[in-house]
Amino acid sequence: MPEKKEKTIGIIGGMGPQATVDLMQRIIRLTNALDDIDHIRCIVDNNPKIPSRIKAIIEKKGEDPGPCMADMAKRLEAWGADFLAIACNTAHFYYDIVNHAVNIPVINMIDIVLDHLKQSDPGCSEVGILASPAIRITQLYEKKFNTVDIKIVYPDHQYQEILFNVIKAVKAGNFGSTLLESYADVCLHLKSKRIDHAIIACTELSALNIHTSLNTIDAAHVLALKIIDIAKGKPLH
Repeated sequence: MPEKKEKTIGIIGGMGPQATVDLMQRIIRLTNALDDIDHIRCIVDNNPKIPSRIKAIIEKKGEDPGPCMADMAKRLEAWGADFLAIACNTAHFYYDIVNHAVNIPVINMIDIVLDHLKQSDPGCSEVGILASPAIRITQLYEKKFNTVDIKIVYPDHQYQEILFNVIKAVKAGNFGSTLLESYADVCLHLKSKRIDHAIIACTELSALNIHTSLNTIDAAHVLALKIIDIAKGKPLH
């Protein structure tokens, strides 16, 4: 019997570039490999020229990123990708546009994070979110989590602004101690709300890759594991 061919992942990246590289590093670290050939094939469009999600969603005056992402998806499919992933939480606001543009499966990061939470803590009734304000504006997590009666809790406005500044600093390549202290303060604030679990729902925060005072579920980590599973033969759903 011929050996089953592994699937190739296509990654819509560049939002931001550092976060995309972080996802690729996670895929490499988490793959059970003894040699190069044991790793999975990744076709990556690390495109930082995608129109800004911040300008489009938060400032409401920027170009729509959806058509650019859909075009990237089509190209990745043409280049040989068997399935796709979007290396950004906020960009899942444009998930349907991407999904409808191609004939191959597209992982929905919000869905797989919800599945992971339900499996790891079936009794969970509320969860904190560490993310940019765009996640709150679009209600990406509420739309999914509210269907199973899981309440979403965000940092208060003051701390949300601090967190947004942390995200922007990471995009600018600033990983200094002040940045980490600010992130730690936000996590302590969420913990004071009696939150047991928090989702790291921004790939810039994932790229910090540090322990916090919260029990966290890192969306980028969950995505990397899902990519490996599908590439190695497990079904998408």
